[in-house]
Amino acid sequence: MKLRTVLGAAVGAAGAAVVGNRLLETRAGALDNPLPGVERTYRWRGMDVSYTVAGEPDAPEIVLFHGIHAGASSHEFAPTFAELAEDYRVIAVDLPGFGRSDRPPLVYSTGLYAEFVRDFAGDVADEPIVLASSLTGAFAVDAAGDAEFERLVLVCPTGETSQYRPWLRTLLRTPVLGTALFNALASKPSIRYFYDRDGYYDPARIDEEEVEYAWRSAHQPGARFAPASFASGTLEPDFDLQTELAALEIPVTLVWGRDARLVPLREGRELAEAADCDLVVVDYATQLPHAEHPEKFVEYLRAELPRAEE
Repeated sequence: MKLRTVLGAAVGAAGAAVVGNRLLETRAGALDNPLPGVERTYRWRGMDVSYTVAGEPDAPEIVLFHGIHAGASSHEFAPTFAELAEDYRVIAVDLPGFGRSDRPPLVYSTGLYAEFVRDFAGDVADEPIVLASSLTGAFAVDAAGDAEFERLVLVCPTGETSQYRPWLRTLLRTPVLGTALFNALASKPSIRYFYDRDGYYDPARIDEEEVEYAWRSAHQPGARFAPASFASGTLEPDFDLQTELAALEIPVTLVWGRDARLVPLREGRELAEAADCDLVVVDYATQLPHAEHPEKFVEYLRAELPRAEE
């Protein structure tokens, strides 16, 4: 009887998890394009990758790559996209595995994303300025050594993720338990906690629409596969960021929130000194200065990128 009870409870729990996972996916609904502009599709290695374009065709080109987290997408640039489009032909993409792009059950890697950054920026633009956030900054540095970029703008770039834990990736990729666990990690309270702890200096600036969109993005079909690689350390770059950055022959600007905790400002200063990069520090900001202070961020970009003024 006890064994039957245990088995019954296990089957019941699994059934409840299946129903709960499906309900969350249904509640999230289809993901709309968060940016004003023309949405296009880029075909890459069998995947449809979604991106948005705005601005004058003959303006300087800038390609935007968002950071990596459970609810990541090009929505990260919603506060700055329209204003950047006044000076640039601006292109913002949802990385493979995120946002409105395809999310196949791959084992995502640093090499895959670096190759995507190189291929995408080279195919949709001609010697663009590339702006990348957080871990994607490391992918952009890796890509830049073998690409024709005019300049890099990196927002709090990092070359470190978590410890290598392949078992965690395997667990998160399982259909029922993995989906249920990921849904718990990608709940609205968890997403808000991430923005509060690592994204914003002032919690009052966290837009509920941003939390809602990140939550919906994290509950699309296949949403757990790319974050599973991130959480398990598979996206840990296998190179030293300082060394690779110093080897680049193009101008690089680093943008840092003065109160960043996940990647502290002292690391930004060390990186800028070692690689001889320009460093722009945004006050009252942490990991997402471009989202928390969009007007100030665009103002700094205009000062650092004189082509936008011509």
